[in-house]
Amino acid sequence: MSGNDLASIAQAMVAPGKGILAIDESLGTIRKRFDSVHVESTEENRRAYRELLITVPGGGEYISGMILFDETIRQHTRDGVPFVQVLADQGILPGIKVDAGAKDLAGHPGEKVTEGLDGLRERLAEYAQLGAKFAKWRTVITIGEGIPSSGCIEANAHALARYAALCQEAGLVPIVEPETLMDGDNTIERCYEVTELTLRTVFSELHRQRVVTEHTILKVNMVVPGKKCPDQAGVEQVADLTVRCLKNCVPAALPGVVFLSGGQSARDATVHLDAMNRKYPDLPWPLSFSYGRALQEPSLKAWAGRPENVEAAQAALLHREKCNSLAALGRYDESLEEAA
Repeated sequence: MSGNDLASIAQAMVAPGKGILAIDESLGTIRKRFDSVHVESTEENRRAYRELLITVPGGGEYISGMILFDETIRQHTRDGVPFVQVLADQGILPGIKVDAGAKDLAGHPGEKVTEGLDGLRERLAEYAQLGAKFAKWRTVITIGEGIPSSGCIEANAHALARYAALCQEAGLVPIVEPETLMDGDNTIERCYEVTELTLRTVFSELHRQRVVTEHTILKVNMVVPGKKCPDQAGVEQVADLTVRCLKNCVPAALPGVVFLSGGQSARDATVHLDAMNRKYPDLPWPLSFSYGRALQEPSLKAWAGRPENVEAAQAALLHREKCNSLAALGRYDESLEEAA
């Protein structure tokens, strides 16, 4: 694939007012989500739920791409239409999660490294043949006593860079996702320090592995305090520190930045994104969203495994997609929540 093709795909992924819906939960993760609404995680239930998400009428107005799981990219609608084709017909780019998950990093207690590089070149070729236009690889950085270590950050950055280079070789746009987790009791200032160090290391490794910046999308956490921190930050502080961190670390040539929700509530993820775009309209790159739970959760609860609830579940998802589309433009209004 030519560089121009990758550039146009990357630009389309962060088109104004559009974001990415992540429906790439592993089998273990989706089982937990289904357990929360008392639905058994069978292959057919997973297929039916993801068909619900993929076929939302009007979703293409707000969603530029969807990140699929290996099982999902091979599935069809109940009428036999491949999911990839359904997305393409809506103008939505199909993407694929390709990492094999975060595993314990040897010699580094409490830290993880993401695996999945073995055989990745061949898997990427297959996914491209199945219709994928972009891919995603997530690493997790944990904040705790004495961690993260430089060894953990560097190991994950190197894997991200090798993955991204293989994606571009295969004609896929890589989403590079280094996530600093928000599960601890750390302050927002500590999150800033770790996120900044991680991003500096990642972009250094991307450069060393000759990854083309213009053909890469960054998916990253917002700068927020840990969930257990007694001092929770306000919306303005989250917006200010997140944007400052990005401006200090992210090359202007990058096509765009999409945020993960990272365990934030659906409303918080929307409000924070809106505040950044409202306050900082002239950044070098667009700021948009690539949410999983923060988009899906209201829809999952509305569905609860019942076919008669599909319409209500799709309406719930479309509402969240619209809210975040407006937030990506700095035009979100909280009165939309009362109207829903």
